[in-house]
Amino acid sequence: MAFITVDSVSKEFKVEVKQRGVIGKLRSLVRPHIVTRQAVRHISFSVEEGEIIGYLGPNGAGKSTMIKMLCGIMHPSSGHIQVNGCIPYKERRKFSMTIGVVFGQRSQLWWDLPAIDSLELYKDIYKVSSTSYKRSLNEFNELLDLHEFAHTPVRQLSLGQRMRMELAAAMLHHPQILFLDEPTIGLDIMVKEKIRDFILQWNKQRKTTVILTTHDVIDIERLCNRILIINSGEMAFDGSAKELEQLYTKEKQIIVTFKEAIDWLPPLLHATVQWREGNQICFAVERSEDVQEVIKRIVNSYEVTDIQIRGADLESIIKQVYQTGKRDDVHEVVYSHFS
Repeated sequence: MAFITVDSVSKEFKVEVKQRGVIGKLRSLVRPHIVTRQAVRHISFSVEEGEIIGYLGPNGAGKSTMIKMLCGIMHPSSGHIQVNGCIPYKERRKFSMTIGVVFGQRSQLWWDLPAIDSLELYKDIYKVSSTSYKRSLNEFNELLDLHEFAHTPVRQLSLGQRMRMELAAAMLHHPQILFLDEPTIGLDIMVKEKIRDFILQWNKQRKTTVILTTHDVIDIERLCNRILIINSGEMAFDGSAKELEQLYTKEKQIIVTFKEAIDWLPPLLHATVQWREGNQICFAVERSEDVQEVIKRIVNSYEVTDIQIRGADLESIIKQVYQTGKRDDVHEVVYSHFS
């Protein structure tokens, strides 16, 4: 059985649309105009234990709503969610002991206390033994260098230091699943790498399942073995980064540096010239399987000093998925106080 099962889940919100002017406001009191907005539409997927999933989507796509349902903060309007044998919103107390959560924009640390005091409090909340606590603290110090700022009040920590402490607080009780929302947002390169290495090592050692929402493509490339893309509340893609590239990349580029400039080049089957610059010529090849054949013909006919093969970068591909799946439809229902 899958570690996480999401079966045809939808979530609706009812929002009152305010009307303009005095007459409009009076009319709203008698007959309010209510709009039903579907944040998530019939989403289905499953996750195996130990997977690191990149959960992506543009702003307003329904990512946060889905994460809140997986955490048990919200309940679905329809469909079924099961995580590690629990229905999150029905068994919140039991379920909360098995998950760790880090939201980049919200802190779970006590602002005026030294950072280490927050870990001490979480030790008691999650009933972590002193032996386990000390062992975990040593690991955190080794991987995240917490000792450098552990006794500094949280309000005085830099963003990178606070995020490292947030991770430690979320992982202190060794949760079986970790929800990360933009864990590297606004951080410098060195801190980002430290956090990525920590997530990878913890996942490898303990098979912790990780659900990661991020807009940082390097996070996806370094951490995720699978990508889920949600757009306009619907699932737009489920697969690996390689499968995403194969699905949305229409052509490959072959950039050839010749020993001498080529004045004239006969047409090549399966390849078209995109641009020329000095000794370099860029060829576009539509199918990946034709790349080797095109290179073979060029190398057999000309003296070549360098060959580069490029596909579309992951960021461009994800942007293409976002643009392809845009929807503006909203289901509206009008209700009256007197109905």
